[in-house]
Amino acid sequence: MSRMRQRHLFTKTRKEAPKEETAKNAKLLIRGGFIHKEMAGAYAYLPLGYRVLQRICTVIRSEMDAIGGHELHLTALQDKRIWEKTGRWSDEVVDNWFKTTLAAGGEVGLATTHEEPLTNLMTEFIHSYKDLPVYVYQFQTKFRNEKRAKSGIMRGREFLMKDLYSFSRSDEEHNEFYERAKQAYHNIFERVGIGAHTFITSASGGSFSPYSHEFQTLTDAGEDTIYLDREKKIAVNDEIYSEEVLADLGLSKENLETVTAVEVGNIFSLGTKFSDAFDLTYVDEDNKKQPVIMGSYGIGPGRLMGAIVEVLGGENEMLWPKEVAPFDLHLLQMSDDDTTYAEAEKVYRALTDAGVEVLWDDRAASAGEKFADADLIGLPYRAVVGTKARDAGGIEFTDRTTDTVRIVSVEELVRLVAENA
Repeated sequence: MSRMRQRHLFTKTRKEAPKEETAKNAKLLIRGGFIHKEMAGAYAYLPLGYRVLQRICTVIRSEMDAIGGHELHLTALQDKRIWEKTGRWSDEVVDNWFKTTLAAGGEVGLATTHEEPLTNLMTEFIHSYKDLPVYVYQFQTKFRNEKRAKSGIMRGREFLMKDLYSFSRSDEEHNEFYERAKQAYHNIFERVGIGAHTFITSASGGSFSPYSHEFQTLTDAGEDTIYLDREKKIAVNDEIYSEEVLADLGLSKENLETVTAVEVGNIFSLGTKFSDAFDLTYVDEDNKKQPVIMGSYGIGPGRLMGAIVEVLGGENEMLWPKEVAPFDLHLLQMSDDDTTYAEAEKVYRALTDAGVEVLWDDRAASAGEKFADADLIGLPYRAVVGTKARDAGGIEFTDRTTDTVRIVSVEELVRLVAENA
């Protein structure tokens, strides 16, 4: 349970976004006091924003755990020797490294992804068929030296990534998990409120499978063009769009809509590329040495947060889905007189005692300012305590998810919110 008085919140809302920001997500999140721009491509998450980010991570974590994932945390600093085994230390192969020289000599990099170090790690733990399958994931800061950071928190040089890696005994075992991961991703996007706007999209699969799969959210702020069959709820990425691919996927050009989208997740079959490079093998039931089959599965929680804002945010307001809102309810105290304060405190305590997470606006500010800030902060439920509501017989309760307003008692407010929070 969490509670907070808004007068104790050090961040402030803003009437205008910085002029250099063009993306809706950056504008709204900066104005609402959720994030702070440190430099191009690097944003700090302030208390409200960090709460949203953590709740997104909680949703992702629960779905990864449900399919057998085990969470760990790898290092951001990367050993040059490990990456040289796959050739991906070279700037000609991976052109967005951040690298530096150690004071004691030698080079290190800041991780762009973690296939190499994790495969190297698994050589210490995977030896027999009895050691497999293994599914591990992390929430780890990634660093990519993008030539141009843009789209607010949806494309940065420093960002949080959930990356899961699967280690399987066979293609069949890998494919079975791949489908479970695909469903887990659908579950995540439904739970964070953008499932209706997000479609699985076939993309280039590289050397190991015909296709990889992206999860693309429709938004004008997106960087990708996809061809969408709304009835089948699947799409094709522009990079592989062809008659041959459409036929293979059972799609008809006449049923496809050209749309703009942002990639919010991706899953890849990796085959044995990395296990071969690190000699990651296991001994099977017949005592024969076999290569481990791998896959990788990524979601950027910050990018997902930005996509939610792009899809659900307005020009001057936000509406966070219940599962990721920083608080469940915004309690607006309309004056500082003793009667109103006592009533607001009573409501506050009743809600928090029932497990509702409340942001109590107890500031000495005008009603107009409080309502404008509440719209910008975007909590799903709102309760107003003051003379007007009291004269009407109770507390003004707004369910912003259904756009309904009613006058309720304290007990009814607690029941309505606690049942749905």
